[in-house]
Amino acid sequence: MPFPTGLRALNHRDFRRFWTGQLISLVGTWMQSVGQSWLVLELTNSPFKLGLISALQFGPMLCFSFVAGVIADRVPKRRLIIATQTALMLQAFGLSALAWTGHVQYWHVAVLASLYGVATTLDMPTRQSFIVEMVGKDDLMNAIALNSAMFNGARVVGPAVAGLLVARYGVAIAFLLNGLSFLAVILALLGIHNEGLPQARGETSVFEDVAAGIRYATGTPLVSLVLSLLLFVSLFAINHSVLVPILARDILHEGAQGFGLLMASLGTGAVAGALALAMLGSGRPRLAVLVAGAAVVSAGTLSLAAVRHFWPAAVGLALIGFSQIVFLASSNSTLQMAVPDRLRGRIMGLYGFVLVGVTPIGSLFVGSIAEVFGVSAAFAAGGGMGLVLVLALTAWWMRRTAGRTPGRLWP
Repeated sequence: MPFPTGLRALNHRDFRRFWTGQLISLVGTWMQSVGQSWLVLELTNSPFKLGLISALQFGPMLCFSFVAGVIADRVPKRRLIIATQTALMLQAFGLSALAWTGHVQYWHVAVLASLYGVATTLDMPTRQSFIVEMVGKDDLMNAIALNSAMFNGARVVGPAVAGLLVARYGVAIAFLLNGLSFLAVILALLGIHNEGLPQARGETSVFEDVAAGIRYATGTPLVSLVLSLLLFVSLFAINHSVLVPILARDILHEGAQGFGLLMASLGTGAVAGALALAMLGSGRPRLAVLVAGAAVVSAGTLSLAAVRHFWPAAVGLALIGFSQIVFLASSNSTLQMAVPDRLRGRIMGLYGFVLVGVTPIGSLFVGSIAEVFGVSAAFAAGGGMGLVLVLALTAWWMRRTAGRTPGRLWP
């Protein structure tokens, strides 16, 4: 019996298995995110060092995302994803063992965060470009929306459960359960038929392949606009792993459980946004949706500078989560529908670079401001900068495309 329209991508057997395995694994991933942030604050009591961990975790994406995109275009994607997921599982078990024995130190977390970053850098463009091979372009938007719903549904469950477990048993349990959760996605990948084989290509070097991807991105106006919006929002506004735990502790005077509930609020809004997208028809999303989502994420981050009570913070984070997922899923779909098959891995490598790779810079930026001026100033600086740059880029694009029909201006 086929799935209804809002779930139509699940009619594809391989995607259905992959989606189910990822759902279980991502609950563990969000549990580890909460546990790691809380562990760093317990070990160091330093917002700057918390930002540094985020920088180390996402730094490899900044340095190697272009090469990772080339690798995704050159090797069987299913096998590479199995390798990266196995590496992430071992990283989680290592962190759990250190925390459980009481020997964990800040430098241990820093090293393991860096290893996590290397595996994620290879995993992200490969996994993103593998989706279209499992479902085809007609169901791509629905598949990305369902992936977003899964990712953020896990964001609701994972942090809430982690907050309760960390408060009762300590952080090690969050890392252990994350490691075990990777078994689900690895088993799912072993049962997938599609290998994600690379497209035929000429004898070109890695450098030439990277250059071809960059030339395409910079020479295609729509692609360059979407990547620029992603860059500004991810650099300044999407720094939740650094700012939300400090907001919970220093402004709202909450413990690990309150922090987990705040992160769950962010995920609840994101699930609502993903489900709204899943119900839409196929085809490329309108550009106006991307711009509105980027502006609301930035404005919502700015508004958190004035928050002093738990429930306004939770509502604000839910709104940010809704807008963020609409923006990110629409950006992802627009890029994958616009790019030729032979370049998809490289463009998704660029997507990873501007979405995740600049996180170290953004994390250090807001972490440093929070360290010196407080978390409210960090929210104001990050959200304000993001909003100004999004509006400026949109104004420039509208002037550049003046005279076109509305349908072409906002495709």
